[in-house]
Amino acid sequence: MMSVLFTAKATSRGGRAGTVRSDDGVIDFQLANPRALNGDGGNGTNPESLFAAGYSACFNSALGLVAGEKIKVDPVVSAEVSLLKDESDNGFKLSVILNVDISGISQEEAESLVEKAHQVCPYSKATRGNIDVELKVNAN
Repeated sequence: MMSVLFTAKATSRGGRAGTVRSDDGVIDFQLANPRALNGDGGNGTNPESLFAAGYSACFNSALGLVAGEKIKVDPVVSAEVSLLKDESDNGFKLSVILNVDISGISQEEAESLVEKAHQVCPYSKATRGNIDVELKVNAN
């Protein structure tokens, strides 16, 4: 059995046009539909943006973990989270592109680190087999 290291809690009201707030009050956002869905996203963020922020930060930390002390990296990770129409049930689903820029190492080393990070990142583990995640790596 695993030990719980941390639990985050957030509560939403009103769905995509409502609000979301973390129990510590650090996150306190008005939500709005993505502009692509209704032409006017309104003043607020959306669940996909929040997911992109969390995934990119978590994946960046996973890169540091797998690089360890041997390889000094300062990666920049951006996550593109797309909301897609799911034709199988007439609902929606997500896809992710993780863009990873790493300087100071070869393309091959960067790709290897990114693949290792993808195996240990909690977001990658949670999404594996559920949504498409594409890894784009650029060593510069």
